[in-house]
Amino acid sequence: MNKFKAFLRRKDIEISLSRYGVDTLSAMAQGLFCSLLIGTILDTVGKQFNIGFLTAIIFELNGKGYTIGACASAMVGPAMAVAIGHMLHAPGMVLFSLAAVGYATNQMGGAGGPLAVLVTAVAAAEFGKAVYRETKVDILVTPLVTILVGVGLAFAVAAPIGKAASWVGSIIMWATEQQPFVMGILVSVIVGAALTLPISSAAICAALSLTGLAGGAAVAGCCAQMVGFAAVSFRDNGWGGAVSQGIGTSMLQMGNIIRNPRIWIAPTVASAVTGPIATCVFKLQMNGAAINSGMGTCCLCGPIGVWTGWVEPGAAAVAAGASAITPTAFDWAGLVLIAVVLPIAVSLPVDALCRRLGWVHDGDMKLDL
Repeated sequence: MNKFKAFLRRKDIEISLSRYGVDTLSAMAQGLFCSLLIGTILDTVGKQFNIGFLTAIIFELNGKGYTIGACASAMVGPAMAVAIGHMLHAPGMVLFSLAAVGYATNQMGGAGGPLAVLVTAVAAAEFGKAVYRETKVDILVTPLVTILVGVGLAFAVAAPIGKAASWVGSIIMWATEQQPFVMGILVSVIVGAALTLPISSAAICAALSLTGLAGGAAVAGCCAQMVGFAAVSFRDNGWGGAVSQGIGTSMLQMGNIIRNPRIWIAPTVASAVTGPIATCVFKLQMNGAAINSGMGTCCLCGPIGVWTGWVEPGAAAVAAGASAITPTAFDWAGLVLIAVVLPIAVSLPVDALCRRLGWVHDGDMKLDL
């Protein structure tokens, strides 16, 4: 047993919930962001503003034309797998081999492909690391083991995982349609909290293909956390902190939350308020790429996803019955209120009450920027 533990340490294989459940989710979200999300944004911007080089077909494959954005989106599986491998400190040959694993898994996983990629990429990367430089024919053994383990596992589990993830996402979206007030609160608070916690709300939403009204509630919750923290911590961090949290991430406050959990009250109350307003009043739907549902105001991806869904719904949203619309002034007003105005308007007075009660003090939300 001691020899086995020593082998794992030498190979940098750490079997833990933190590494496999937290770090890999964050890496997966980065892969999604750098492929599917960016590709969707490029395609939408190109079509809406008639930008020639973004709408031009640069090559055709099997009768389908690919733009720059379509190329980026098509690489979502490999990008996620390579990002996961990089986070796991996989050596070069393992990392490069993971591209094939990610592509195959994402194709077999369907709508739940991202979650399936998470499982197979972790297994393939760790097995690849285990055999790396253990033989004299390493250049053959390492990629062979990585690809065979990953694709073999994908053949066995990708489709079931994809179907299960899609089913859970469908249940959440159906429940939100049936009970928009209650589910608006639950989805908004839970996904918003996941964004601030050291896990990836974006990856969770992508894995569950969370779009539609539930996606709108998720956007509301994430925006409430980010903009809410930016507002209530302004006296401690100024404009630098406001920008870092407002269009960066509220995860920056995690260390301060551990020291004083009560600083989390105001943004969480804001998410509980904006969620049902989004679902019941504005009927806000996020029908762009599902990853946008968990991005909030990070690089304005949440609002951009809503806008993208208005003009050109993503495949998952179309499968759920969404169609393109022409947004009205009411739609735009709802988006601005949910994403920016209401999080500030709700979180500031709640934070003031917490300060009056002695629960929150100056300096509690100070960031080392």
